[in-house]
Amino acid sequence: MFSKRLILSLVLVLILSACAAPAAPTPTAAPAATPTAAGFTVTDALGRSVTFASPPQRIALAGRAVTLVTDAVYLFPSAPDRTVTLGKNTQGKDFVPVIDPNHESKLKLETQVGPEQVAAAKPDVVLLKSYLAETLGKPLESLSIPVVYVDFETPEQYQRDLATVGQILGDPTRAKQVSAFYQERVDRVTQALTGLSEDQKPRVLLLYYTDKDGTVAFNVPPLGWIQTWMAQTAGGRPAWKDAQLGQGWTKVNLEQVAAWDADQIYIIAYAGSVDDVVKRLKADPQWQALRAVKQNKLYAFAADYYSWDQPDTRWILGLTWLAGKLHPERFPDLNIQQEARTFFKEMYNLDDAAFEKYIQPNLVGDLP
Repeated sequence: MFSKRLILSLVLVLILSACAAPAAPTPTAAPAATPTAAGFTVTDALGRSVTFASPPQRIALAGRAVTLVTDAVYLFPSAPDRTVTLGKNTQGKDFVPVIDPNHESKLKLETQVGPEQVAAAKPDVVLLKSYLAETLGKPLESLSIPVVYVDFETPEQYQRDLATVGQILGDPTRAKQVSAFYQERVDRVTQALTGLSEDQKPRVLLLYYTDKDGTVAFNVPPLGWIQTWMAQTAGGRPAWKDAQLGQGWTKVNLEQVAAWDADQIYIIAYAGSVDDVVKRLKADPQWQALRAVKQNKLYAFAADYYSWDQPDTRWILGLTWLAGKLHPERFPDLNIQQEARTFFKEMYNLDDAAFEKYIQPNLVGDLP
């Protein structure tokens, strides 16, 4: 009897269980969201490691020579949207409005800017020239603002610093493209000049002209600067190579210029018209006594918004142009205006119409 009752009870339990709603499945953890940007670390020009949890979205550019850094950063398509400060241009015309339609909305900083002014832009990172580490970099870091140092002074530093900026902007592919663009053109120049003897290299003199406060002065660059490298790589012998030079531009007088007796002289001017400067020098009786002037070898260094001699992105144009001037027989097919057109298209995405509107009217110097 007991066993029959037990069996009936078990059957009843099974029937009721079958009629009941099924139990909810045990919840499982939702798939973790794929992070939109992983943390990364960059090594800057001073060898410092700077770590970011995600790519900086607000990038400040500040300090001396900021124009040259800005031009390098703007080689990257995302730069206009992520740059929040711009420095004051000290070279006359300003190129940034050509490549940044929103430039007016950016905070404009003076050359001698303080950390508080930079901090007001609420940057995720500040890019500075390495020589500003003590004067501006450390005060910014004391405000818990990350600082990454760059140089952008020599071709080698350009390759390194482009890679750093590419990391910060999350665009290493673009950094490689730009680096390849520069390297291909440097290689083209050096290969064309292969086998050139020292006797075949003209003695060349690069002179930076200033007339600050109405006082005219001429200056030569240090041996380690890109101007000297450019003169040598383009197949010239820098006439000032054995001079007593300082850490920056060294002032020289006309007597020294005459003593160097260069085969070719190139005038650089960062403010005003370099063409006008050369025109005045050619009309000066003292300059007319120089052999280079007598032989019509006094040239205005090529430029557009900025001179092509300096460590701006345009240095590759300067090298190509100078090599063609020094050794035209080695570059019979060189069309420097086409080189410039290609440069601005591939580096800043300026099409032919933009080149003709913005760049062509500003080309100066001895350009064919």
